[in-house]
Amino acid sequence: MTTDSSRSARTSRSAADGISTFKGQERALRADRLGTGGLLLSVLAATAPLMVVAGVMPTTFAVMGIVGQPLLFVVLGVVLVLFSLGYAEMSRHVHNAGAFYAYISRGLGGTAGAGAAMVALVAYNALQVGIYGIFGFEVSGLFATYADLEVAWWIPSLVALAAVGALGWLKIDVNARVLGVLLVIEVLLVVVFDIAAIADPGKEGLSLHAFNPDTLTGAGVGTALCFCIAAFLGFEQAPVYAEETSRPHVLVPRVMFLAVTGVAVFFAISSWALTVATGPAGIVATSQEQSAGLLFFLTESRLGGTFTDVLHILFVTGMFAAMLSFHNVVARYAFAMGREGLLPSAFGRTTGTSGAPGTGSLLQTGIAAVLVLAFAVTDDKPAGDPTAPVLHLFTWFGNIGALGVIVLMAIASLSVVVFFVRRGAAGAQAWRLVTSALAGLALAVIAGYTVKDFDVLVGAGPGSVLSLLLPGIIGLALVAGLVQGLVLRSRAPGTHARIGLGNEAFQLDKEAERTP
Repeated sequence: MTTDSSRSARTSRSAADGISTFKGQERALRADRLGTGGLLLSVLAATAPLMVVAGVMPTTFAVMGIVGQPLLFVVLGVVLVLFSLGYAEMSRHVHNAGAFYAYISRGLGGTAGAGAAMVALVAYNALQVGIYGIFGFEVSGLFATYADLEVAWWIPSLVALAAVGALGWLKIDVNARVLGVLLVIEVLLVVVFDIAAIADPGKEGLSLHAFNPDTLTGAGVGTALCFCIAAFLGFEQAPVYAEETSRPHVLVPRVMFLAVTGVAVFFAISSWALTVATGPAGIVATSQEQSAGLLFFLTESRLGGTFTDVLHILFVTGMFAAMLSFHNVVARYAFAMGREGLLPSAFGRTTGTSGAPGTGSLLQTGIAAVLVLAFAVTDDKPAGDPTAPVLHLFTWFGNIGALGVIVLMAIASLSVVVFFVRRGAAGAQAWRLVTSALAGLALAVIAGYTVKDFDVLVGAGPGSVLSLLLPGIIGLALVAGLVQGLVLRSRAPGTHARIGLGNEAFQLDKEAERTP
């Protein structure tokens, strides 16, 4: 938007003061509710570290045959740090619960912002819903193992869905405590395994072969990047909570860098520990044999049955924490979109006593319920593939969501460049513009590989219609959002001009009411 700089300068100082008196507190998220710790825990919970170590890493080793997964986490950590340099700087200028689409609209205009908003809403919904599948499957297995009870996977999924929906109505600081306790415990358990694996390595000893660049050759590297980048998803959510922090210009960048660097180091070490425990030469074969049971297989022999049992439980609680975190993000995107006219205005109001975006929370709960029930209805356990519905729910929607966020990050990188160039700050921000451009290019390549190899990612056969249909959901969301943006620009230019403004729009409304 060409008038963005002058309008921001005119309104940013007084916008916050006008929020509480203009049209009531219900259209603003509660400020000063999150500090560094609460924000960091809320963001990191979405990465579900135990789910990544126990699920994503063995799958990547087994399906792609890439021994150098630890090195991939280092490479992706560098790419995402480059991305974060511009993204974090943008957060100092834009405080909006619709982070991705707000940033994109500030750089590329309201129409692009509307497209990004729809992609974000679909992508984060998909990520959250997908976890219900693997959650239900794991809890069902625990009942069968420890209580000798046969429980259909969709029953624990729906119970978790109701619990997550209820917590969505509570204050974010309550959610942060829930997320934080679960997160700290599961991280500590993974660290215990890492230490045990290093202390008792496989027959090849403390080999660093997994960090050798030669391990990243072959056709599977591109697809392995797709798997591994999904493990990072969550760090980019920090700006979503910007309106609820005391000093967003300080806390959001700080949390982003702590999250992305911490995740990169943690996952690189943990995936290396897996290769040490089995030996680099045996990691692929062992992963293919044990699948998602790899971590538990390795802890059983080194740390005993009790530790492994606790790990199984924490695997479940970690997934619950991730579901709750993604639920909160979806609710806040819906809130931001409702506040700016991209969704009905009811979504742009908070719940009375808690100050949470309650209508957005209900929307996400409703979408999740419909999809989980749809997969439950199709759960007729066909011969030869008894877990197809539940695992398809996880793999299909998880990869749809990952693709959407990768696309958003690539577009946001371009938006950062355009934003600062339009503000006349290209010289002052030159090095950030370079890092954003490099990150955007790398992310675009990863997105291309994701689409190209989507059949592998979701376990479909070559030429399967799913390889076009599933990633096409993100393409359809983008097109639908762009069309909505074009319609608003033509028929409701005032609403179009508000896209991405967030709280600043309150002041614009206030000024408009004062104008004769």
